[in-house]
Amino acid sequence: MRSRLAAKALALAVVAGLLLGVQKASADDNHVDLLLVLAADVSRSVNEQKFKLQREGYATALVDPRVLRAIADGPRGRIAIVFVEWGSEFEQHVTVDWMVIAGETDARKMSGLILGAPRPFWGRTSISAAIDYSMSLLARTPLKAERQVIDVSGDGTNNSGRDVTIARDTAVEQGVTINGLVILSETPLITNPAHTHPPGGLTAYYENNVIGGPGAFVVEANGFEQFGQSLINKLVKEIAEGLGTPATQVASADLAAD
Repeated sequence: MRSRLAAKALALAVVAGLLLGVQKASADDNHVDLLLVLAADVSRSVNEQKFKLQREGYATALVDPRVLRAIADGPRGRIAIVFVEWGSEFEQHVTVDWMVIAGETDARKMSGLILGAPRPFWGRTSISAAIDYSMSLLARTPLKAERQVIDVSGDGTNNSGRDVTIARDTAVEQGVTINGLVILSETPLITNPAHTHPPGGLTAYYENNVIGGPGAFVVEANGFEQFGQSLINKLVKEIAEGLGTPATQVASADLAAD
């Protein structure tokens, strides 16, 4: 009788242990090292050639070995990304919804989806609305991470929607970091020169008005031709920040790999 009770107790303990393991695994499945919103400007200043180079830049950067290595070096070895394209105040579109990137297979799948999607907009430039929309995407994802980053790329100033600094400050107050990738151009727009060449330069504009939060930074791309390489360096730095790697060390590693 005692042996039967002992066997039954052991069986119950094993089942309980298995259930606990399943629950823990399920909880762990919802956790990643970084929640990253890639928010790309597709306003009217981005012509078809620039748009193609930008899309190719994102697709190539995601599968770059340096980016994949940075992801793998994280505590959980995976991050989650959503790819958003935006234009004016009411033009934001999820081109590829939240995906967990835990290796090359995941990265190639997302890369292909980015390349295959149609262009959504040709509107004005609302960085503020892009930030607000990105915040809504962070709020609705079931995934969890200690770090949340909005990665804004663009070739001009905010000229639609509410004041961009208000959107930035609201995001930062909620613990989100906003980084910027500015796409520089040699020739100002004929119709609105200050849009792409504001006083002090576009990089300074992003530094003063767009980025914010712990460790926030801006990376420059000298034209859309260099967008992909600049994005690789930016992604490596963003991902490595969570590992406590000094930014100068990450930048040196990127330059050595180029």
